[in-house]
Amino acid sequence: MRDSRRARLILGVLLAAALVILTVDHRTGDSSPLRPLRAAGSYVFGTAEQFGGGVIRPVSTFMHAILTAPAARERIEALKAENAELRRGLLAGKLDADRAKELDKLVGLAGAGGYKVVPGNVIARRGQPGFEDAVQLDIGTADGVRPEMTVLNGDGLVGRVLHASSRTSTVVLISDPASAAGARLEGGKEIGVVHGVGEHGRLVQFRLLDSTAAMSRGGRIVSFGSQHARPYVPGVPIGVIERVESTPGELTRIAYARPYADLTALDVVGVVVEAPKRDPRDALLPAKEGSR
Repeated sequence: MRDSRRARLILGVLLAAALVILTVDHRTGDSSPLRPLRAAGSYVFGTAEQFGGGVIRPVSTFMHAILTAPAARERIEALKAENAELRRGLLAGKLDADRAKELDKLVGLAGAGGYKVVPGNVIARRGQPGFEDAVQLDIGTADGVRPEMTVLNGDGLVGRVLHASSRTSTVVLISDPASAAGARLEGGKEIGVVHGVGEHGRLVQFRLLDSTAAMSRGGRIVSFGSQHARPYVPGVPIGVIERVESTPGELTRIAYARPYADLTALDVVGVVVEAPKRDPRDALLPAKEGSR
């Protein structure tokens, strides 16, 4: 009991002293004799608070990250899906725009030459028995396509229809080694035959029938045309001669030409279902650089 009374007495004295100290400190303001003690206390407790905050803050951040991680992942996946959809849309838009340009060129060339064409798309590249370089189109007999018809695009000659089903057809390209098409030099009557030589369609061989006829690099070749315009109609641009071989003593002259049509990147093409009434001759050849 005595200890309890003594403890209460000591506590009362301490509280009274604290009240006196607070009152004196408050009334004297900045001139208070207790100012150094107050500053020291602020420093000690402020440092402890900062230290505690520095320890607790990373823990609270980590806990917040754990709690919000599933939602963040879902949002990231949603954004990835949106971006992929946007990329697909842009790619499809570009593809449609490119095909529209190719179709415009095809229609322009066909109109200038008087060819009636059925447009189609190349849907596969495939070999055929006896042929190495062929493609499949998404048009067939239901669209008016028949075997031995000329195939071209907006740049020039592509090949001929080998066979056709109701909805698809197979085209042998002029770059195929088994392919042969009658051809003529620009501005004259000198004729020859264009053969495929492989090389991924980069070059075709032009064999001029008259070994004495002039032929040089830069000369341009157009299709000569077949009887009844099957398989080739006349006047379709074929290519530009890149080199001429020396063939002394032979009956023919040989040159190699770069095709106008990019035979490695075919997309929109046209099958000529009706030949022109008149041979367009050289009218479909592109304008030369110096004459524009």
